[in-house]
Amino acid sequence: MTAPTPPMNPITEDDIANWLANSPDFFERHAELLASVQLTSPHGNRAVSLQERQAEMLREKIKALEHRIMDMVRHGNENMVIADRIHRWAKALLLVQSSRALPATLVAELQGQFMVPQVALKVWDVDERYAQEPFAQGVSADAKSFASSLTHPYCGMATGVEAVGWLDDPGTALSIALVPLRPGALQGAGAAFGMLVLASPDPQRFQAGFATDFLERIAELASAALSRLRPR
Repeated sequence: MTAPTPPMNPITEDDIANWLANSPDFFERHAELLASVQLTSPHGNRAVSLQERQAEMLREKIKALEHRIMDMVRHGNENMVIADRIHRWAKALLLVQSSRALPATLVAELQGQFMVPQVALKVWDVDERYAQEPFAQGVSADAKSFASSLTHPYCGMATGVEAVGWLDDPGTALSIALVPLRPGALQGAGAAFGMLVLASPDPQRFQAGFATDFLERIAELASAALSRLRPR
């Protein structure tokens, strides 16, 4: 008595797809199928041939690539504009001859070049010649500790942040960027000796999760420039 033949597993769509993927010469031997297969167009209910469907897919891929290229060009242009503004801002800092006037120039140029509605700056542990200047006053130990705890610029909401009180109009600051300043422009490590506050009434201007590359460049340049205020 012969053993019963075990049931065969049914062929699935994945099996067919894998076979076709591994049998590229199938449609060469059955070229007539390319013309006879009818598919539904994604742009309507009409039937199209396999070649037409492939052409539509290629057009969609080309369109998606064109959008990506346009986005890359747009972002590239935006980055060039920002880089140019950083260049003009840094140039203005280099032209300041009075160390005492440097913080005010830094803030004013940052506001003007980058069109930031409000900017505030505080610096501590300065040379005794500048200890009574407004930019070196009104910073608590907690604010100094908080600035040192930031390894990167912070972007987000302004709730409960003491540094917001340094602004001329704290009530309109719906989004802020906090930029810690460190000796030698070292970012991410060491105690901070100052902090920049950038604020906007637009809650989307400084969103959490935004890239902070340019803010880090600003922190490095500001830290280097303001090192003139520190004890020698």
